[in-house]
Amino acid sequence: MNNDVILKVQDLKTYFNTDDGIVKAVDGVSFTLAKGETLGIVGESGCGKSVANLSILRLIPSPPGRIVGGEILFHDRRVLKMSERELRALRGNQISMIFQDPMTSLNPFLRISTQVTETLRLHQGLDRMQALDKAIDTLRMVGIPNPEKRIEDYPHQFSGGMRQRAMIAMALSCNPEILIADEPTTALDVTIQAQILEIIKELSVRLDTAVILITHDLGVVSGMCDKICVMYAGRMVERAPTDDLFAAPKHPYTQGLIHSVPRLDRSSRERLYSISGAPPSLIDMPDCCPFHPRCEHAMDICRKKYPDETALTDKHRVSCWLFAESAAGGGSRG
Repeated sequence: MNNDVILKVQDLKTYFNTDDGIVKAVDGVSFTLAKGETLGIVGESGCGKSVANLSILRLIPSPPGRIVGGEILFHDRRVLKMSERELRALRGNQISMIFQDPMTSLNPFLRISTQVTETLRLHQGLDRMQALDKAIDTLRMVGIPNPEKRIEDYPHQFSGGMRQRAMIAMALSCNPEILIADEPTTALDVTIQAQILEIIKELSVRLDTAVILITHDLGVVSGMCDKICVMYAGRMVERAPTDDLFAAPKHPYTQGLIHSVPRLDRSSRERLYSISGAPPSLIDMPDCCPFHPRCEHAMDICRKKYPDETALTDKHRVSCWLFAESAAGGGSRG
């Protein structure tokens, strides 16, 4: 593994058993994360973004979920082989996560002080007063006013933006090497969204923390991430440095996502682009390109077999028959 790479996910597969069949929520996902790097994982709701990252921390509820294949390496340590004791030392300490909804992630019956200091006392061995002092400093770092007083509040006494700041403070309190931010700006107004993203960006630089940013908003990743992975139906369909992806998106799904973002340089009368159709069911997925029913460039081979990943450059990769070498005799479009 490259000395700068601290996390490597290889061919990860996470399935869920249901009464209707097997849901292949994550079906062969691969990516790497280097020290201090920010990676964006983008895709529509239900594409497997959150499940992939919950799998990294082995937080998939079992049953019905199970990691059926692949490898997760953190500093060459095999996360899927770790004991419960090793996982407890990993979670919240070396790898932290900001969950989607802070109101359901924070315990409504416990004061903010109790929830922030718990991680510090568990992982850093601080006594109550030491943990409280550091928790206050962390709340101040994320922009919560008068943290000495507000730390004794309950979650319902915080606004939505302040609850999200408290979640960031909890996640960063132990100076983790990796921060996973799962839709950190969901349900927040635009002004607060910008503030939260700026906090994450600033603190990741200051603490040299690598970030995995999960979102459906390409506007968010464009200004924050070093590289982007685009997910569709449980798989990575394209991954590239951010500038390369926006300058020359290759997969038809990526192109559709970028074209559907509102732009100020477009006429107000111009109809906003939308991708036709709907995402497929992930239950018992056939071995074909799942995007083909919605794709304007679909060929016969797209309905029969999933394309291998093609390296367009050293850093730009795509899974699409339009770029696969073996597609030459794959059949006609239509």
